[in-house]
Amino acid sequence: MKTPIFMHMADGLISVPIGLLFLMISFVAIGVSIKKINETHDESKIPMMAVMGAFVFVMQMINFTIPGTGSSGHIGGGILLCLVLGQYPAFLSLCSVLIIQCLFFGDGGLLALGCNMFNMGVIPCFLAYPFIVKPLLKNKLNSKNIVIASILGVVIGLELGAFCVVLETLMSQITELPFIAFVSLMLPIHLAIGLVEGLITAAVVSYVYKESSSMIDHALMNQSFAKINYKKLFSVFIVLTIFVGGGLSLYASSHPDGLEWSIGGITGDSEIEAKGEVKEALSKVQETTAFLPDYNFSRSESNLGVSTSGIVGGAITLIAIGTIGYIASKKNKNE
Repeated sequence: MKTPIFMHMADGLISVPIGLLFLMISFVAIGVSIKKINETHDESKIPMMAVMGAFVFVMQMINFTIPGTGSSGHIGGGILLCLVLGQYPAFLSLCSVLIIQCLFFGDGGLLALGCNMFNMGVIPCFLAYPFIVKPLLKNKLNSKNIVIASILGVVIGLELGAFCVVLETLMSQITELPFIAFVSLMLPIHLAIGLVEGLITAAVVSYVYKESSSMIDHALMNQSFAKINYKKLFSVFIVLTIFVGGGLSLYASSHPDGLEWSIGGITGDSEIEAKGEVKEALSKVQETTAFLPDYNFSRSESNLGVSTSGIVGGAITLIAIGTIGYIASKKNKNE
């Protein structure tokens, strides 16, 4: 039996106040990003935002095994998106991915959505990227530094994100997960995951740099893509999204991811039950909106459901980001 694909924090890991607090923080970051993008009046990045968002969606479905641990990991995609798109478009693209995964695929709880956006989006895009990655590459952009910056940025961002998961459960008083025990499992396993994701990020960004060094340079400077011909890159990532989502996703590791593995190492079970009226109500909402729960057809273990989820999810992400970007750009022009 194939293990369902779970990737993000569930509602059982946090309290209602903590869920609302991090949702507000993440929404503030979304507002800042929209404001920054609007100031540039640059719609030239919208197609790449859409296709890279779709690519990250399907790449997150590929859990890779961490040898000798019984665990697996998947990419977060924050640093990858920042290096290709720039900080603020990257954050909005990643948030779109997380919202779509939550609503339509039941991945990550509705209450935990703000925590997931904070841990996987705010930390890499607003901390690791501007304070670690950009200083390493600004005025020193070359293939070697891209590899170094990718690995460092991903590892530090993922470690901080994993630590925040532990803090969020601590603040939520989830007593099943003692702080010391939880952090001692979360940080080492996510270090291993981060090293793999760093290499994947370096490979993808190095390819983009080879095809269009000016795109990476413009992303670092938060400059327009208006004069960049990225038709080939757009086409390549469309093909990769279809290939990964429709085919490669079938070969994802069945081992629990780093978070589930850490929880299981303490409680013996990979999940913490979501208790309370608010969480139960949100769970019912999610059951209604998730038409491909756990990236498969309802009550099915068919490989066809996984492939369908990859292709449909990638398409929804592509269309959603493209449509939102188009509407926003038209609104700016009218104003």
